[in-house]
Amino acid sequence: MTDATPAARQSSLFPAMEDVTVYEQPLNERVRAFLRLEHLFDVVCHCINGPSIWESRAALAGLIEINDLLSRFDLKAELIKELERHANVIAGLQQNPGVDPVRLREVLDEISELLTTLRGGGCQPAQLLRKDELVYAIKQRLAIPGGTCNFDLPAYHFWLSRPARERVEHLHYWFNDMRIIKDGVDLALSMVRDSATPSVVTAVAGFYQQPVDPNAVCQLVRVILPSELSVFPEISGGKHRFTIRFLEQATTAGRPAQTDQDIQFELQCCNL
Repeated sequence: MTDATPAARQSSLFPAMEDVTVYEQPLNERVRAFLRLEHLFDVVCHCINGPSIWESRAALAGLIEINDLLSRFDLKAELIKELERHANVIAGLQQNPGVDPVRLREVLDEISELLTTLRGGGCQPAQLLRKDELVYAIKQRLAIPGGTCNFDLPAYHFWLSRPARERVEHLHYWFNDMRIIKDGVDLALSMVRDSATPSVVTAVAGFYQQPVDPNAVCQLVRVILPSELSVFPEISGGKHRFTIRFLEQATTAGRPAQTDQDIQFELQCCNL
């Protein structure tokens, strides 16, 4: 698969295609925030062990953005609510003969362990980052173009000049203090994605619309396309329906326009 992010790790109905691209559109604010956290954690994990100062810069900037998200939306509480909801749904499947009881118990145990940690009074993710004076100074300058240049933040320049091993240890010290959020978000999004029943549908002249079942609220729309296609989807959704328009953009200098081709694609409506 071309897309190596977690969004691409679920199975596709295009098994003959080695390269597919996955597009996702959240239909509520909670999943939107979780997807942003997942993206930022992916950036941090990609850069955190790198020996260059540029990788250390990217990892620390990602950690600061994660902290901002956690503070802005009280995402710990939102994550607890989502995992509790998942546990209730899964527990209701225990009498279903088509469900693997061993795997079901494993998932319930994993959710229970995460919830126990998250509910604990001592669980305050990113607290170490928030109390760090160097990180606070860097955060204040990140919004300014070039604001973390060496003459602006000599303390940051000094930290970046330390041996790679020291920088990596320091980054992991901050990262481990918020790992519980990463583990919870990864599990919640994995379960949401796995709840979909994939289907292959066609967008006539690049347009597709589908009503939302009020009895099975769709949290996430996933569109999977063979990467060889020269189109991309623009997905919008509300309480009653979602719409997908496939656009072409011959050059980045020009505005994208809806294609007049019929586009066959894989659609997944995730409604756990």
